[in-house]
Amino acid sequence: MTRFVFGRLLSAVPTLFVVVTISFFLMRMAPGGPFNLERPLPPATMANLMATYQLDQPLVVQYWTYLTNALTGDFGPSFIYRDYSVAELILQALPYSVTLGLWALGFAVIGGTVAGVVAALRQNGWVDYLVMGVATVGITVPNFVVGPVLTLVFAIILSLVPAGGWGDGSFRNLVLPVIALGLPQLAVFARLTRGSMIEAMRTDHVRTAKAYGLPWRSVVVTHAMRGAMLPAVTYLAPCCAALLTGSTVVETLFTIPGVGRYFVEGALNRDYTLVMGTVVLISVFIIGFNLLVDLLYAFLDPRIRHD
Repeated sequence: MTRFVFGRLLSAVPTLFVVVTISFFLMRMAPGGPFNLERPLPPATMANLMATYQLDQPLVVQYWTYLTNALTGDFGPSFIYRDYSVAELILQALPYSVTLGLWALGFAVIGGTVAGVVAALRQNGWVDYLVMGVATVGITVPNFVVGPVLTLVFAIILSLVPAGGWGDGSFRNLVLPVIALGLPQLAVFARLTRGSMIEAMRTDHVRTAKAYGLPWRSVVVTHAMRGAMLPAVTYLAPCCAALLTGSTVVETLFTIPGVGRYFVEGALNRDYTLVMGTVVLISVFIIGFNLLVDLLYAFLDPRIRHD
């Protein structure tokens, strides 16, 4: 197991290198620049800014400088937030995104798994149709529609929870953004779990367990669910990365100061270093969660061994 983990971590190095290289040159190829304003700056001011941020250097030199600095955790200064480095902005915003993402992840995984299992055990019944109908709505309706509807109903009309803001991070402040962020992922988990659970209930070992007269709960939880969770676990890696790095739409709708909004702000304003910092962060999350998923495979399926 240790050898497998070490090998995966080593393979992550060239993956990050490729991601950083492609992202760096794609950002530089985009038209415009961080200091291209509607009202152009004087040539002398523009030259000073370009020299200050080393944007007057050849592109290869800029790339090498960024790469060597990134290896030490220095992602450079932000071009938009002039008084902050990219690392400082990410460290300030990451706790908010992680907190919101963990709540949304728990809501999606637990709710989606329970809904999918219940639908599978009531296949072709009204419960199954209800769960799948709600799941379809959850997948197709975007969160920039779900968010305002939740705010209108529960915050404005019923006055049960705040309409936005982080506040003290209490459950009342987080309930609406958690639902808006986690609902599409819950729908995906429900559909994946339902399909795999139906197949698992028809496998030979589950039918044998039922034939031996084992309790229904033991048949479902111990024998069927363990194998049925593999497709859902596969989806766990991209889901975790998406949720824990925050959603730009949800964070904007509910005025949460997370990481997600930095990516779009940086892209719109050509803040090269800010975009690169968020890309590296998301890449690290995806690589880490993919490793975690592979380890969970060995736990859920005894036939899988990582030597």
